[in-house]
Amino acid sequence: MRFLSVFLPRLPTDRLLRRWSGAAPEVFALYARVKGAERLTAVDARAQKLGLVPGLAVADARARCPALALAEADPQADAALIEALADWSRRFTPLAAADPPDGVLLDVTGAVHLFGGEAALLEEVESRLRRLGFAARAALAPGPALARALARFSNVRLVLEGVAQDQLDQLAAGLPIDALGLDPETLAAMRRAGLRLVGDLLSRPRAPLAARFGREALTRLDALTCRIRDPISPRFEAPAFIAERRFPDGLTRREDIEATLARLAADLCPMLERAGVGARRLEAVFYRVDGAVKRIVAGTSRPLRDPARLAALLSERLAAIAEEGLDTGYGFDVLRLCAAQVESAAPPQTSFAPPPRGGADDGDLADLLDRLGARIGLRRVQRLHAQAAHLPEFAVAAVPAAFGAAQAFPPQEAVRPLRLFERPEPIEAIALFPDGPPLRFRWRRVLREVVAFEGPERIAPPWWGGEESGLTRDYFHAQDREGRIFWLFREGLYARETETPRWFVHGLS
Repeated sequence: MRFLSVFLPRLPTDRLLRRWSGAAPEVFALYARVKGAERLTAVDARAQKLGLVPGLAVADARARCPALALAEADPQADAALIEALADWSRRFTPLAAADPPDGVLLDVTGAVHLFGGEAALLEEVESRLRRLGFAARAALAPGPALARALARFSNVRLVLEGVAQDQLDQLAAGLPIDALGLDPETLAAMRRAGLRLVGDLLSRPRAPLAARFGREALTRLDALTCRIRDPISPRFEAPAFIAERRFPDGLTRREDIEATLARLAADLCPMLERAGVGARRLEAVFYRVDGAVKRIVAGTSRPLRDPARLAALLSERLAAIAEEGLDTGYGFDVLRLCAAQVESAAPPQTSFAPPPRGGADDGDLADLLDRLGARIGLRRVQRLHAQAAHLPEFAVAAVPAAFGAAQAFPPQEAVRPLRLFERPEPIEAIALFPDGPPLRFRWRRVLREVVAFEGPERIAPPWWGGEESGLTRDYFHAQDREGRIFWLFREGLYARETETPRWFVHGLS
């Protein structure tokens, strides 16, 4: 196992200085109100050389350095920046986690050789961060706790793989107890007991340490010496199927980006085929030279592992985003394509018979759904789904077409109108007698004479809904003098459910 920890010692001040408009100040620090007093929370390199440290009162800091420039601290912006840098770090490995308040933790197991070895990887991480305007110190070790401690408290930056346990203990022994990552109260108790270095703990029996400082102290000690490994929590789950391309010069042209995505799809599909799965959700990630990370997501209506269809789907999605403006900046130097969600997919069964001329199969419809979904979103492409409800307005529901197969509707004995309103619209109707068909009705301010009708079709209210579940409906197909056919219903049985039945128009034929 190989873990890389990146420590950003001046993250808050670097965050503001890299975006400073105009000439940057010579001495810079951040402050916040702590228990009613304004105190420094972070200082830049020049301020540190002048003896300014976090916790110093702002008045004392100004007295020592009148040229000091100050800005108010923003912990939320710092936390958001850490998460953004964790996303940026995924160019080195999919397993990247934020390590607040001032670091990033990477699991680079199996990825070190892609960058020319451990030393080359450390140098590339630090140099890239320096170019982005951040002071950074990185360390690589067999355990995440040790890598984190080395980056913050030691000049040792690299622990090679296969190091013996006694060497790891010796390396950890020279670190201060702050490297354990314990709470301030426990660290203060250790200092009162004369424990300053990790080696002071390693040289003492474990049982008394646990009794005095708690089991957590021994757990952190074992993690620091790589006897146990802390799990890291990546911001994004690492997909099982990934293909990527790296470029010395950034890609800026859309044609080059689409061609690269097509090659990545060709690399990805054999992996899916060997595993017997198909992609249901694709994610393409673009890492820009200046550190920005762009991401596009495309879903499929069925498990898919055809390179040409995947490439066409990604191209369609890219075209939809390009209409809004795809900011390539100085170019993308890393493109990664992964199958974020997969489903089991059997090999397609082909037929020896030629397809009918002009016919379309299920694959054509699925391709259409995918293309429309890439343009406007899969959830916006919908199909009707039959519901277990006998009231007409609840008999069908619109569901995303990509999620679930098309449903064959059962034949209906009663004839339903071609257009059904989402909500029945009230009308004023006149009937020859209370339970009879309508003779004329007014709908949308127009009075209509009924010349022919068919019905009634009676639909009772749901018996399981209680007393407030509704009234009985009598439906009629009514034709007016212009030949239009309306689907009307009277709500409520006269003298049994209500004294004043109401009329509604529910659809048009």
